[in-house]
Amino acid sequence: MESAEKNKLFSDIVVRYSEKLYWTIRRIVLNHDDANDVMQNVFVKAWNNLEQFQERSKIYTWLYRIAINESLDFLRRKRDFVAYDTDLSDGVGSRLIADEYFDGDATQALLQEAIATLPDVQRIVFNLRYFEEMKYSDMSHLLNTSEGALKASYHIAVKKIHDYIVGK
Repeated sequence: MESAEKNKLFSDIVVRYSEKLYWTIRRIVLNHDDANDVMQNVFVKAWNNLEQFQERSKIYTWLYRIAINESLDFLRRKRDFVAYDTDLSDGVGSRLIADEYFDGDATQALLQEAIATLPDVQRIVFNLRYFEEMKYSDMSHLLNTSEGALKASYHIAVKKIHDYIVGK
């Protein structure tokens, strides 16, 4: 692939998928600046591997897989950096309300706080299904797991979120 062709293709990809990828990442890492950092890493990785993309999957599936992996890597690094007994989900609601990029209300902040208490995989499945309205078949391909396991993860996540909110 020639340089000009690669630049044009990549530019089109960035324009088309930036917003959706940002919100997918943001729902995982929760912070605007962290989401931008992770998204930059996603696009660097995509750029470096664009010529190896074999079109066995859709481009957005490939990008989402990179985004989810980068988001999880970010969270792992953050947990390794923070003291092991610190709960990263603690105070998410109040931090979101104070975030200039958060345009929700207290109810939406409480929902995000409840989502933040979920294990990483359940949080990702919940976010992809609830916010992205992604089909289980697409998630199955994206996350390399069965549709049944994804449905179970989603329903467990919904119950945990419900229990958390009712408990508040």
